[in-house]
Amino acid sequence: MKQIFLKNGGAVVEQVPAPEAAPGEVLVCVDRSCISVGTEMSGLKSTGEPIWKRALKRPDKVIKALNMMATRGVDETMNIVRGQINAGLVVGYSAAGRVVSVGKGVQDFEVGDRVACAGAQAAHHAELIRVPTNLCVTIPQEVSFDDAATVTLGAIAMQGVRRAEPTLGEAFVVVGLGLLGQLTVQILKSNGCQVIGIDVDDSRLRRAQELGLDIAIKAGAEAPIKEVARLTRGVGVDGVIVTAASPDPDVLANAFKLCRRKGRVVLVGDVPISIDRADIYRNEIDFRISTSYGPGRYDRSYEEEGLDYPVSYVRWTENRNMQAYLQLIAANKVTPSKLIDKVYPVDEAGEAYQSLKNSDQEKPLAILISYESAVDSIELLKIKKVVVSTGLAKKKGPIQVGVAGPGGFLLGVHLPNMSSLEDMFQIRGIMSRTSHVASSVAMNQRAAYATTDYNELLADSDVDMILIGTRHDTHGEYVLRALEAGKHVLVEKPLALKREELAAIEDFYATSQNEKPLLLTGFNRRFSPALTKLKAMISDRREPMVINYRMNAGRIPLDHWVHGSQGGGRNLGEACHIYDLFTALTGARVTSVQATAVSPTQNVIAGNDNFVATMKFEDGSIATLTYTALGDTSWPKEQMDLYCEQKVYCLDDYVKLSCSGMNDLVWSGGVDKGHKTEIIELANAIQKGNAWPIQLWEQVQATEIAMQVEEAIAAVSKHDLSK
Repeated sequence: MKQIFLKNGGAVVEQVPAPEAAPGEVLVCVDRSCISVGTEMSGLKSTGEPIWKRALKRPDKVIKALNMMATRGVDETMNIVRGQINAGLVVGYSAAGRVVSVGKGVQDFEVGDRVACAGAQAAHHAELIRVPTNLCVTIPQEVSFDDAATVTLGAIAMQGVRRAEPTLGEAFVVVGLGLLGQLTVQILKSNGCQVIGIDVDDSRLRRAQELGLDIAIKAGAEAPIKEVARLTRGVGVDGVIVTAASPDPDVLANAFKLCRRKGRVVLVGDVPISIDRADIYRNEIDFRISTSYGPGRYDRSYEEEGLDYPVSYVRWTENRNMQAYLQLIAANKVTPSKLIDKVYPVDEAGEAYQSLKNSDQEKPLAILISYESAVDSIELLKIKKVVVSTGLAKKKGPIQVGVAGPGGFLLGVHLPNMSSLEDMFQIRGIMSRTSHVASSVAMNQRAAYATTDYNELLADSDVDMILIGTRHDTHGEYVLRALEAGKHVLVEKPLALKREELAAIEDFYATSQNEKPLLLTGFNRRFSPALTKLKAMISDRREPMVINYRMNAGRIPLDHWVHGSQGGGRNLGEACHIYDLFTALTGARVTSVQATAVSPTQNVIAGNDNFVATMKFEDGSIATLTYTALGDTSWPKEQMDLYCEQKVYCLDDYVKLSCSGMNDLVWSGGVDKGHKTEIIELANAIQKGNAWPIQLWEQVQATEIAMQVEEAIAAVSKHDLSK
């Protein structure tokens, strides 16, 4: 299927594999999508600028990158950044089309329904889009696809007006008459308000007047303030809605001066927030910010998991705003069709975006992309695999790798490491549920193809091994399916989130009569130089050990996917690393597991990322993990003290290893947690028949310990609540 991307200051149309509707999603064959001129022009300009210039405009991104460098290293961070830049900018957040497939659990939509879709994470400029149900609404019979394609802009305008709380007969000023401002004017007029519009563009002022604007004022200096004062006999307007996008700090200051005493100013657009207290204090101006298209925006549980707010408590959500906007169109109260300047076929996307850049002509208000020339939707759905590198020859020596879920870790660590080991690995196929991710990573990795269907990797006879980096809740299923297909597997931790999945993997090896493929869970720390040195130093011990490990993990917001059903929490998702480390150091089976966790007093921390777990092993050793998200992340993340045979070994964040009585420092180097050594050992096992890098029972044990710790933490939490 075709999808539009912004790259190097222009728009390109690329072929990507068709997506699949996940649970709680609908798959929509797009008829029209709307270019948001202001938002997408900004993206268009940024992709044509050098990296340093983009960085100056987004200090938040720079800070994020610097933090990533501190924790993950320069090379890994740069690999991720380069991959994102090469992929281009995914654009589009407002579209309309027909439902062609529904995911599991979807009840409100059926195949064939006409729907309008929203969301920068979903409603892209593409022939097929997968959309969570709360970002999708049915289109009334009277509303065309052209009009419905503006649904996101309409919902944003609706929410801005709602925040202003207009009443019949009030006077409002709308500052900025782009598409968003024009729709705001029409919604205010349908609400019985008198509306004054302010803009720098004469053509937009005229257009707004043709569509119902009462009074048009050219922006500039103090003229609008004086004119509004004259029109209102010195009183000022009841409210101002700012829909402009401007770097001018005076836009907001002037909005306050347009209001009457106790008036309201609502910021919808993108302008600097620099407030002089005197501008709002004297007249008790009520300043409000409108967050996009309503309650639910930026709430993962609402947008991605489909959890709605009860209408009795939250009357207007983003979905209900979308519905109300379409109803206004159906009633002919709002007419977006009169704001649409041109419709471009998807193949002419380059020309569409170029028209936004031309400074010598009138800027369009709204541009639509048409997908009428697309092949039949049924045929489109079948295109789950797209050939990327037609001339790529399969090498005979290297292990042919199919990649499932190329997220940040795989992009930053495993794939660069595999690329540097050309004799050992060759990336053959990339699979992601997100079409553009699959295609962009496949191109960057010079893979043969991209796909959205895991079955394509499993069915490829040339694929020797599957590298799994999908979200945690899929690991158990994906591992088992790959093993049953005869593929070796490297799966990032955790191996599984459920006991039945873990048992199924064990049963596979217990019952299979054929030569069994190799399984490796990404427990990399045991392969680090520091741990290799430590294991050698204690290899001849005759006494049990006491091991204390501290992980200062840093806080992750509770609404992050890691804490939800997809991630399983940080004990299952990360602490399992340390349970494997304990297993590697002892070489013994675990005999008991105990754990306790903090009891959160506020809804900002979780018990399963603030806990202490203790386990005893058959050799008599005791190991304790203190895992916390409460600490200062500027402090080293990991430290281990190991006590054995009158010696104390100290591992400091995989940078140095010290030992008492041995001139202290016995090893030091840069941060190396064993990722590259891990995959080298894997390749040697597959290619040369060497022993498994980690035995199956060890991988299962680390996972089982994590599950027992999770149960213990849950029991503690239940006990606390019962009190």
